[in-house]
Amino acid sequence: MAKPILLDFYADWCGPCKRQGPILEELKEKMGEKVEIQKIDVDQHMDVANQYGIRVVPTLIILKDGKVVRTLEGVTSTESLESMLSPLVE
Repeated sequence: MAKPILLDFYADWCGPCKRQGPILEELKEKMGEKVEIQKIDVDQHMDVANQYGIRVVPTLIILKDGKVVRTLEGVTSTESLESMLSPLVE
């Protein structure tokens, strides 16, 4: 089974997105290669944002084996993300 993927839908002009960035850096330090984090600029990749029904930024989507496990709108803490992702790591 593949490792979980965290999609971070953001925009450069979004204040809360700027707060989410360092949180994801901290998550990457804690979880390392166990989780793949992909940042997706909604202004550059509207097709992908539409595919996932993104209406608010930041929006985080957790995928496991190609399926959406969780969708989170707004800024989410490192601790919350870690507790959601840990059970998905092999």
